[in-house]
Order: sequence, then C-alpha cells, then structure tokens
Amino acid sequence: MKIFNHIFLLTACSTIVLTACNKADHIASPTQAPVARANANVSDADITTHVKSALNNDSSLAGQDITVVTTKGDVRLTGVVGSQAQVDTVLGAARAAEGAHSIHNELTVKQ
Repeated sequence: MKIFNHIFLLTACSTIVLTACNKADHIASPTQAPVARANANVSDADITTHVKSALNNDSSLAGQDITVVTTKGDVRLTGVVGSQAQVDTVLGAARAAEGAHSIHNELTVKQ
C-alpha cells in the first residue's frame, strides 16, 4: 500500500509539472516565432542599405567615410570618425537595423 501511494504521488506531481511546462512553452511560442520569421526574411543587402541610409541622414556624420558590410546578418563597420560620439551614433544605427544579428565595430577615432 505504501509503495502504491508513493508511485501515485510521484505520478501526480510529474503530471502537474509537465503540464505547467507545456503551457509556458505554448504561451512563449507566438511571441518568439514572428521575430524569428521577420529576421529570416531580411537580406544582407537590405540590412546594409538600412544602416547606410541612417548614416547618410545623420548630419553629425556628414563627410565621414564609413564602410558597412553585412554577411549573414553580421554587420562590420570600418572607417575613421572624428569622435567617440560619432562611433556611438554609427553603432546605434547598426543596432537598429532589422535582421542584424551582431555588430563588429572596427571604427577608429581620428586623433
């Protein structure tokens, strides 16, 4: 009888825990799935264009020679800028690009 009670209790607890875990995954899935699908449809050229457009529209970066290259969602920034504030502005534009997975900052500040 004691063995039956222990087995029953273990089975009941396992069922409750597994049911709760299943519901949490189900709730989280719809939120995560659209983000993954949206990023999967963005090409490297689109990411590069978005970053370059943001840089060209920022008057504080006028005259700066910044190269943007995107490979598989990884954005590489190279060039020379006049200040750390400009580096931060460029990084912000790159981070805002939809589909960008990581940013490789190779910008240098002119001294």
